Amino acid sequence: MNYREVESVGTYVARLETGADWRTEIEALADAVDADAGWFSALGAVSDAELWFYDQNDLEYYPIEVDEPLEVASCVGNVALLDGERFAHTHAVLSRPDGEALAGHLNRATVFAGEVHFQAFARPLERAHDETTDLDLWL
Repeated sequence: MNYREVESVGTYVARLETGADWRTEIEALADAVDADAGWFSALGAVSDAELWFYDQNDLEYYPIEVDEPLEVASCVGNVALLDGERFAHTHAVLSRPDGEALAGHLNRATVFAGEVHFQAFARPLERAHDETTDLDLWL
């Protein structure tokens, strides 16, 4: 197990811009507050989305494209540096009008309405390629 203590340096709330990309908005928030690491939760609604499912046998992401309005029932993730850039590792549970849920790694989504709670950390977290999983994980 790889772990460390984190020190919070700021707590922020933000409203995401309608029509913007959900994950990009979270990365923009991290840029605005100069945070190279942090943890977030969010909720709201999107007009479309692309989720990814990681197949542990193939070691590959497979996209799930959804071109319809969805509720963001839950969204959690973290910000860390990936190749020197801030990256929001984002997972979401999205729901259809009948309550059917779709979930996975949120690659992109168009914001209809969104609210984020972001806890910034004092020290950066960095991601690097992990040979075993073929994923970019914290160092």
